[in-house]
Amino acid sequence: METLVIIAVIVLAIGIGMRLIHLLNAQHGARIAAYHFSNPLPRPPGFPHPEGNPPT
Repeated sequence: METLVIIAVIVLAIGIGMRLIHLLNAQHGARIAAYHFSNPLPRPPGFPHPEGNPPT
C-alpha cells in the first residue's frame, strides 16, 4: 500500500512540474513575441545571397 502511495505522489509531482514548465514556457513565448527586433544588418559585400539569387 505504501508503494502505491509513493508512486502516486511521484506521478503527481511530475504532473505538477510539467504544468509549471508548460506555463513558464508559454509566458516566455509571449514575452518573445511581444519584443520587436530591429532590421537585420546589411550583408557584407561579396557574400552570397541566402536564396541563391541576387536582390533586385
